[in-house]
Amino acid sequence: MRYLKTKTIILAAPVVMLGFFFIASCATGQKVTPVIPLPLTKPADGARLVPGPNDSRIAYVTARLLEQNDFTQRHLDSELSKRFFDGYLDSLDSRHENFLQSDLAEFDHYRTNLDKLTDTLDGVANLTPAFQIFNRFLERLQQHNDYVMALLKQDHFKFNTEDRIAIDRRHEPYPRDLAAAEALWGQQLRFEFLIEKLSQEISVTNGNLVVKLPKTAETNIIDTLTRRYQRNQEIFTKWDGTDVLQAYLNGLTHAYDPHSDYFNPEHAADFNIQMNLSLFGIGAQLSESDGGFCTIEKLIAGGPADRSKQLNEKDRVVAVAQGTNPPVNVVGMELGKVVQLIRGAKGTEVRLTISPAVDRAARNIVALVRDEIKLDDQAARAKLIDLPDGKGGTTRLGYILLPSFYAPVGGSGGGRATPQYTSVDVAKLVNKLKQEKVNGIILDLRNNPGGSLEEAVRFTSLFIKDGPVVQARSADGISVDSDTDQKQIYDGPLAVMINRFSASASEIAAAALQDYGRAIVVGDSSTFGKGTVQSLYPLHPYVWTATNDPGELKVTIRKFYRISGGSTQFKGVASDIILPDPLDYRTDIESESTLENALPWDTIPSATYTKFDLVQPYLAELSKRSAVRTATNQDFVYLRQEIEETKKLNTDHSLTLNENEAIQERRTNQAKDKARAAERDTRPPADLTVYDLFLTNTLVAGLPAPSYYPGMLETNATSTTTTTFKPVLNEAIPLYSAADKKLAESLGLDLDTGRFHNGFNAQTNLVPVTATAKNPGLEKATLTVATYTNSTVTVSTATIKLKNQPDLDPILLETDNIMVDYISLLAPKGVLSKN
Repeated sequence: MRYLKTKTIILAAPVVMLGFFFIASCATGQKVTPVIPLPLTKPADGARLVPGPNDSRIAYVTARLLEQNDFTQRHLDSELSKRFFDGYLDSLDSRHENFLQSDLAEFDHYRTNLDKLTDTLDGVANLTPAFQIFNRFLERLQQHNDYVMALLKQDHFKFNTEDRIAIDRRHEPYPRDLAAAEALWGQQLRFEFLIEKLSQEISVTNGNLVVKLPKTAETNIIDTLTRRYQRNQEIFTKWDGTDVLQAYLNGLTHAYDPHSDYFNPEHAADFNIQMNLSLFGIGAQLSESDGGFCTIEKLIAGGPADRSKQLNEKDRVVAVAQGTNPPVNVVGMELGKVVQLIRGAKGTEVRLTISPAVDRAARNIVALVRDEIKLDDQAARAKLIDLPDGKGGTTRLGYILLPSFYAPVGGSGGGRATPQYTSVDVAKLVNKLKQEKVNGIILDLRNNPGGSLEEAVRFTSLFIKDGPVVQARSADGISVDSDTDQKQIYDGPLAVMINRFSASASEIAAAALQDYGRAIVVGDSSTFGKGTVQSLYPLHPYVWTATNDPGELKVTIRKFYRISGGSTQFKGVASDIILPDPLDYRTDIESESTLENALPWDTIPSATYTKFDLVQPYLAELSKRSAVRTATNQDFVYLRQEIEETKKLNTDHSLTLNENEAIQERRTNQAKDKARAAERDTRPPADLTVYDLFLTNTLVAGLPAPSYYPGMLETNATSTTTTTFKPVLNEAIPLYSAADKKLAESLGLDLDTGRFHNGFNAQTNLVPVTATAKNPGLEKATLTVATYTNSTVTVSTATIKLKNQPDLDPILLETDNIMVDYISLLAPKGVLSKN
């Protein structure tokens, strides 16, 4: 009997369904084997975590929801208990270096009994294993940290042996005892010390690798590693019961499949933000720096923090107050929990106590009213590319980059004033490209992790008239999601770019367009292979609490199938034309087929649909032409060389601990990079013009100014004028205008970091102020920058000579060429767009 029913279906990575159901807590007839828990181990620091008042009920509800709604319809049994146990240990100690085999022997009686401890007759789980194991982990982590601190104080590391260290210990046995663990810890510390030493003694000057170790190197390395290990320990010692519960229950959910998850309230909020492309807060990107300080890394343009003119990058948040309530000290607090304090409902006030970057001793109170923060940099965007057609003419291509399939979740419009939908945004970009008379469109789904199933269907429907888009199978049978509006906004030549990081909804769209023969698929050998549907269940209807949010559960409820019948699960979508990509050969990068407990590939009957057949008749010729180009194209020669190097690394899963050998490897790689850069500098500028298009300018007539990609700088910056002044407290360093920012960005300069993207070796604290240029991006640029050190601002003007070498990746450039060929083959057949 199925106890849980849902209202709507959503897709994996991100789309939500709010379902209302009940859980039967009646006796199931299972025989419960008594398990006598060991006493909780007391961590070395004297702290001990225990379950919260609702945690046992949350765990039970999670188990019941999984049993009743998971795609496999599998009862929680001893075999799943083993996966549950092993997964939880791996989540805490993925490198298998902290737990000892004696710990595993001590906990072994839990391994086949977690099912009985979780799915109980009284409706509350026994969470003793979760907290006992975690507290033991803290004890081992403390021993690990103490051992490393002792080595750093007394050891003088030598790197003249032939020792090597294993890169990946995920499948290695746990150390047999403390002595074996200390040997592993010592070897790992030696490796980290060597990496830091190499970073300090190796530099590149005038294109040459220089090896010279600073006198203060050892002290600096010891300080760096000390802070790193202390920070790593702090991450876990700051965990509270909700963090332990999430890790433990994800061991349970992942025993069913790798894409089911339990979200505690903090992570549930992050999930919704990802899907809505918006949040309500102050508009500041935060990080946690050494010492446990919450630091402002970036102000989001137009947000409350930016508008206030009272906050700056590198300011520290030391306390947070809600409205008129007293402030809460957040120094040393886990970053996610600080973020939760700062976020809140639109229109409410939050007061921040700030330690300014210009005066750490000062304490300023900044009151901000929370507002909607739009994350528009993660939305769809486009380029228009003019390039030669090989016959003396020009081909105009549209290029659309789609980072994810986003849609509102968590209520009407996701709480966003103007909800964003992938299909709506892409339609705007397509219509703009059509207005500019493009001959073909490239859809870039590389690195797209997926998102909304509904939006994947609507996105696909933009390019077909009507018909099925994807099939899905659940316990209730097979269903088909179709395009029924018969409206096709673009019927011209189409290409889809994919890689190993294209997953879930992006695989659905690519597979449908491929099955229809509507688009040629170009890229890696195949996509990620995530072909499952998840549904999100809020737990508050089943865990009655007036004060705490019990979180949400994401459950795999369906499996995807192409309209041709094969599953996208496990195998993914194969490219029509495979282009060389070293990432395609990396065995250390996960895909669905490498994940634990992934569901297998299978087939169902094909759906009924009518093919366009716009690809197969031309595929052999397109593949041949592409192979001829890439065989001699120097960038693809480099890519094939990297593929061979990747294959060699795949056979040797270790790295050297010999300093001279490591330096020689760096010399070899630097010489190779230098030779490649020199060869690229001899090339003439690429014969193409690129225009950047965003959602904000799709309704503006005409095209913006061309975008420039400066490539390498011909000469270093030369300072011409310098002035110095001390800023007034809270007074911003002179600001650059919007026009200055746009110009600087066209030159490849990131005004938020003060670094040129290509070759300008700026100081870390370089703050650009203004930028002007003659022939922007073509010859020279005059850049005014401000450097902040020791409470003094130094303003300098530098003249920089540029080269207009487009910085476009070779995979995209070759896809452009494939599209030019494709358009030329389609033209005589009279099947080009009439729109």
